[in-house]
Amino acid sequence: MTPRDSEPLVLGVPRAAFRPSPVFLALVALLVTSAVLTWHGIGNVRLTVFGFVVSGWLVSLCLHEYAHAVVAYRSGDRGVAHRGYLTLNPLKYSHPLLSIALPVVVVLLGGIGLPGGAVWVDRHVIPGRLRHTLVSLAGPATNVLFALVLVVVLRLGAGGGGPVEFWAAVALLAFLQITASLLNLLPVPGLDGGNMIQPWLTPQYRRMYDLFAPYGFILLFALLWNPTIGGWFFTAVFAIGDVLGLPPWLYATGLDLIRFWQG
Repeated sequence: MTPRDSEPLVLGVPRAAFRPSPVFLALVALLVTSAVLTWHGIGNVRLTVFGFVVSGWLVSLCLHEYAHAVVAYRSGDRGVAHRGYLTLNPLKYSHPLLSIALPVVVVLLGGIGLPGGAVWVDRHVIPGRLRHTLVSLAGPATNVLFALVLVVVLRLGAGGGGPVEFWAAVALLAFLQITASLLNLLPVPGLDGGNMIQPWLTPQYRRMYDLFAPYGFILLFALLWNPTIGGWFFTAVFAIGDVLGLPPWLYATGLDLIRFWQG
């Protein structure tokens, strides 16, 4: 009997399927290290803020997809564990280029929290339309929670002092979570917002939805590229930031800092 054969099972799934991956732990270590370096002003501040924001964003992507997987697992899809989705490994969430590299590039160039990875869920083993909606809602809900936590940290901590670069990075991360929350809640076929309503559509509209779902990212870019819709989107983002007390100049400073090649 091999060590893997003797490994304890949880509902038929090895316990290793629930352990955080070394890749995720490395991202958390990078986040903590870059945050400490930024706070103490050690090294090139643009590079440390860059590491802080990018690693923080990647951690949030992992948590977003993990939330989908956890709810799917609890709803009856044991396959998400076998596919490695419960290990928080970003390399398991779809294609590394489209799921990791592209969102990071969009963050750096556009300051938008673009939806990243994807968890494949076996919808056939999950009973009930409400459970399907909750699986899709879990990811955006994580972004909302992340945004609120960051805003609370910023509002409670910034008044106590500390380098402006550190708080600018926190503010930018909060801003990115707001954009990600709204983007993921848009009723675009193939994205979380669309998948939330898909189970409730009539068969006719569901067939139309399934036809456009593979092109969700293209539809999203087309919507944001439209001046009117893009303007509405950013007006909503800025309004939410204002309601939460997120200083625009602070996250703008963070966006400037992470573009280290301009310094």
